[in-house]
Amino acid sequence: MSGINQAQFDSIFLDWYFPVRNSVYYKTGDMQTAEDITQETFLKVWEKRDFIEVATIGPLLFKISRNLFLNTVDHSKVALKFITDYQPTQYSDPPDYVLEMNDFDIRLQEAIAALDEKNRTVFLMNRLDDLTYNQIAENLGLSVKAIEKRMSKAMAFLKDRLNVKI
Repeated sequence: MSGINQAQFDSIFLDWYFPVRNSVYYKTGDMQTAEDITQETFLKVWEKRDFIEVATIGPLLFKISRNLFLNTVDHSKVALKFITDYQPTQYSDPPDYVLEMNDFDIRLQEAIAALDEKNRTVFLMNRLDDLTYNQIAENLGLSVKAIEKRMSKAMAFLKDRLNVKI
């Protein structure tokens, strides 16, 4: 039988809310917008619950949230903004080191924000959410090879932008 019941929906919501919200946040750079789109995503799932297969819920959630994102945000104006709550270390680092790390943190955030949206999304899903390439591919409905290529492009861009040797 097709469809999901209240208990299944509750479980899906608990399991998938933060991954979906983070995915939207990576695209918008705005937490409030990400929260709104994520809530609307789950509302759509609830409205269509009689026609949804539990086995395909992950990719479906990401597809719905992506479509909602594309409908609500002008695609060409998306820029990632990080909310920085950087607290300097409590132990006494040399002042030069602290300044250097603060400078690098700012440059890193700017470089990540400058990444192409597709590459940035894959990069952040891997590095912040600790998702494997297989999991990212499943969530985004892409092949693992496509994810590997996007990650490679992201790493090359960041390496070049930050002038670091890997």
